[in-house]
Amino acid sequence: MTFRILLILCLLCIAPLHGLAAEPINPRSMTFAPLSFTIPKSERVLLNNGTPVYLLQDRELPIVTVSAMIRTGSVYDPKAKSGLAMLTGAQLRNGGTRSLAPAALDDELEFMASSVESSFGSDMGTVSLTGLSRNLERGLQLFSEVLFHPRFDDKRFQQGKKQALEAIRRRNDDPKEIGDRELAKAIYANHPLGQEPNAASVNAITRTDLQQFHTRYVRPDNMILTVSGDFDRKEVLELLNRLIGSVKPAGTLQLPAIPPVTLQFSPAVLYAPKQVNQSVIRLGHLGISKDDPDLYAIRVLDFILGGSFTSRLTMEIRTNQGLAYHVGSHFDVGRRFLGSFTAQTETRADATARVIGLMTSIIEGVRKEPVTEQELHLAKESIVNSFLFGFTTPASIVMQQARLEFYGYQPDFLDRYRERIAAVTREDLLRAARTHLRPDAFKLVVVGDQQAFDRPLATFGTVQTIKLQ
Repeated sequence: MTFRILLILCLLCIAPLHGLAAEPINPRSMTFAPLSFTIPKSERVLLNNGTPVYLLQDRELPIVTVSAMIRTGSVYDPKAKSGLAMLTGAQLRNGGTRSLAPAALDDELEFMASSVESSFGSDMGTVSLTGLSRNLERGLQLFSEVLFHPRFDDKRFQQGKKQALEAIRRRNDDPKEIGDRELAKAIYANHPLGQEPNAASVNAITRTDLQQFHTRYVRPDNMILTVSGDFDRKEVLELLNRLIGSVKPAGTLQLPAIPPVTLQFSPAVLYAPKQVNQSVIRLGHLGISKDDPDLYAIRVLDFILGGSFTSRLTMEIRTNQGLAYHVGSHFDVGRRFLGSFTAQTETRADATARVIGLMTSIIEGVRKEPVTEQELHLAKESIVNSFLFGFTTPASIVMQQARLEFYGYQPDFLDRYRERIAAVTREDLLRAARTHLRPDAFKLVVVGDQQAFDRPLATFGTVQTIKLQ
């Protein structure tokens, strides 16, 4: 009986394949309900000393991530000691703590399957802890010691300096690195954002400099904390208040005044000689800040011009002409200072001038007439639908929300981001392109062998040769 029932069911399943051949489904004509995504909300709490903490519980894995976002970075480096923030950020963790030598700290973290990392960028320093929830108390003790009681072990410090000097010695090995560095220096000339460490500035840095830099900037009133993962709210707040909330800052916080970036546009052609078969091309100028009303139009423009695999730069230079493997452009929106617009590619030496001309003409094209409706639709749909990938882990969610406060964004920035992108029009894009793209004022950097170029770089303006040291 059971066999007969199974046989009948099988025949019923197979019958449509022979009798009623289904119409083939065209993927291009398929429709789906609009994607719905709500950002999980973290909780903001103040510790006893006023330090903000963002909390987000997630019990899926027995892991906790804790981070400190610190208002510091290389913009505060003295010019004669450029590289100080970088070394301080690295040695904060690598140099051990008041109670543990570097090797002992390494061993204990490894034994607990935990990690504490630290680094200082241009305008933000971070210290983070990741570990099993059962080791949270000890992990937070080590995290707080790294934050407030670093040892700055002299042997590790000297090793860090040697590594920094070796990186400086080798920084001209990669032509792409040269192009990126020289373009940033040209765009942010005479500003801390354009300042680069050199052998003299790194050699001038002492262990005392690291201690003083740390004392000045790593303070509970100069940071925001985030906690995400598998933790008990009451327990973690008690631990944070005992280990961090009890720390009293010495005196009033006084951050040095950093001059704003001067908004000026002037063209330049910079040539870095290097015996390579492929030319590195970089061009750009100053861009916008996070408060610019054209921010959302710029994000859509980015996708269409050079920020996607279907962008105009990619489709013409890579797909149609076959002149480059990678080509793109991007507005790096400034959070505290003016950002930049940059475009980049690498191509064979005998196509250098041709590709520069193509890149410039494509960028000029988005300033002349509105983009197509198809381009606009694809860009907005892609940006809106990919938005959720910025919130794939509890740590990324809580960090995103803490960054709003850290950089002074409007509290509803993330909540309204998608609707503001969706509201962008072709006219908005044309206005933004005409306002913020200045092909006549590009800083053009080319790294390569000018003897093999198809046309002289002087075609694009007066050439300044960069001496690579």
